[in-house]
Amino acid sequence: MRSVALVGRPNAGKSTLFNRLIKSAAAVTSAAAGTTRDIRSAVAEIGGKRALIVDTGGLAGGSDLFTQVHKRALKAANEADITLFMADGQLFPDEEDRRLFFEVQKSAKSVALVINKMDSGDQNERYYSYLSFGSKQIFPISCAHKRGFEALEKWLEEELGGETVGEGAQEIDDEIKVAIIGRPNVGKSALLNALVGFERSIVSGVAGTTIDPVNESVIVDGKTVTFIDTAGIRKRGRIEGIERFAFDRTEKMLESADIALITLDASEEFSELDERIAGLADRYKTGMIVVLNKLDIATKEHKEMEKMARSRFTFLSHAPLITLSAHTKKRVNKLFELILSVYENYSRRITTSELNALIETATDKHHIPSDKGKAVKIYYATQYETKPPRIALITNRPSAIHFSYLRYLANQLRLAFDLSGTPLVLEKRGRKSRKKETVG
Repeated sequence: MRSVALVGRPNAGKSTLFNRLIKSAAAVTSAAAGTTRDIRSAVAEIGGKRALIVDTGGLAGGSDLFTQVHKRALKAANEADITLFMADGQLFPDEEDRRLFFEVQKSAKSVALVINKMDSGDQNERYYSYLSFGSKQIFPISCAHKRGFEALEKWLEEELGGETVGEGAQEIDDEIKVAIIGRPNVGKSALLNALVGFERSIVSGVAGTTIDPVNESVIVDGKTVTFIDTAGIRKRGRIEGIERFAFDRTEKMLESADIALITLDASEEFSELDERIAGLADRYKTGMIVVLNKLDIATKEHKEMEKMARSRFTFLSHAPLITLSAHTKKRVNKLFELILSVYENYSRRITTSELNALIETATDKHHIPSDKGKAVKIYYATQYETKPPRIALITNRPSAIHFSYLRYLANQLRLAFDLSGTPLVLEKRGRKSRKKETVG
């Protein structure tokens, strides 16, 4: 699959164009320069051709953080098959614009100059001033009003070449989506870099560096594992503007994630915010792995740290726990084994015969308490969904089965079947009524 990189100075509209091309509001957009600080990619269909669209941070120097952003953007342009250099059509170009365009043009394979924000005819003078760049391909567009897109997309389609969708293109099967979540500065971006084997995400000592979720895929034992480095979650009272949007997107990512890596800082005391973040994964019923990061600077022994985490996060008792150091990469490889194992459990389908044999044994061992002198029976159980396993219990009195008894059944199921790391949802249903009561 060929790739298209979007580069340019801050606030030129790269993320808006990215969203237009992939037909989704995937990237955070804002009038504030520097909103995109990392690289984000997604597959788009352009004229029947598939392409990987890569959104980059603005080309600008200054602080160490933005120098990293600048270098990463240039690297993306160098690696891409097609590069769209975006300029702000509301401004006249200056020498820095020309210098950056020529710098990109030297290393890029195929470059087009895209002048954004050309919303009205009174900007012709500014458009003509960009002709001095000498680019063979110039496209005046308006991302906000979707003007000029037809010519740009037609050129992209011609440049992409290759097969159209459906002519032998294969979809990725068995993709495992893993969200890396945690409060700011616990090492989520460093963990992503360690997992994928190179500096995919920008790492900074400044909490909140990551705003857009950052995706990267690796192949593990024939399966595609896609990591999502989400923005660090702060306390609600401190979330404003872009970070409020990033918090919402973190929740949205968990809606589609298979597994959440709940990342904790092993060098610090756990906080209430850590519990709230872990609660998000519990709420969205993802597979879960507790990651105690910063093992290299932790002051406590492994077993003591694990004991403290288990004591603090009792609702994650089914989740495996691993201590590691993303910085030194110690024990990071073991995390891949856990991800594959948890995903297998998360996708587990238990046969109806196995389920009913277990339920029968469990209810014989510990009878369901009667309801006002009347017997409560579970006629049968069946699993109706995976990711996570969801099991319907067909009973004569759904409301009479107490939560504590469902907890007992869930524990019996976990003992009988390997369900480490996955939530288990038990749903009480009446035999004739469509009314359902879900617990899990």
